[in-house]
Amino acid sequence: MPEAVERKLVATHRKARFEYEILEKVEAGIALLGPEVKSLRAGNASLADAYAVVRRGEVVLVNAHISPYAQASRENPDPRRERKLLLHRSEIARLGAKVAERGLTLVPLSIYFRDGRAKVELALARGRRRHDKRDAIREREQEREVRRAVRVRSRRT
Repeated sequence: MPEAVERKLVATHRKARFEYEILEKVEAGIALLGPEVKSLRAGNASLADAYAVVRRGEVVLVNAHISPYAQASRENPDPRRERKLLLHRSEIARLGAKVAERGLTLVPLSIYFRDGRAKVELALARGRRRHDKRDAIREREQEREVRRAVRVRSRRT
């Protein structure tokens, strides 16, 4: 039986689950430079406006911000540079075909370290419309009220 793999979370895209309907998740490696890895280990990353695209048989992470590492003064690359994501060729082809469909996009959900290597959790997602977002808020509020009622009821016994 395999042991539980430890994941050290670095950054999450908090609005992604609200803005998009998640259809499928994929784990990908990231091609980084040394100072970027150090900065990630310090927790200095943001996925707020990030997305991924399939170009010429490669998946590229666009607009992810990895802050410059202070101790590596001149070797720091551009914080918003495009970074290649590492996936198997068959996965890239499959994702590329699905993204070519209308309305699907690749959204990074989180960056984390697994077994010492930086990984990105990518989601194949469909953008939500305004009324879908309202439904999501309503469901979340109802679930919160149910949990609150159960908690209050369990205290009384």
